Amino acid sequence: MAIYESEHTKFMREWMAKHPEQVEEQKKGRALWWDKPQDLETQRQYAVGKVPHKAYPYSTES
Repeated sequence: MAIYESEHTKFMREWMAKHPEQVEEQKKGRALWWDKPQDLETQRQYAVGKVPHKAYPYSTES
């Protein structure tokens, strides 16, 4: 049984094979948007300040 691979995935595999210099650029872009250092104190403050949500947010009952 063949595993499905989208056209976009095929294109990206071919592109990266033809342009190996883009691997470093891809890592820079990922670091810019996703790979951020985590501050545990800030996360703790966010958790403490979290407000519980209602089961149904559009309910008019308190």
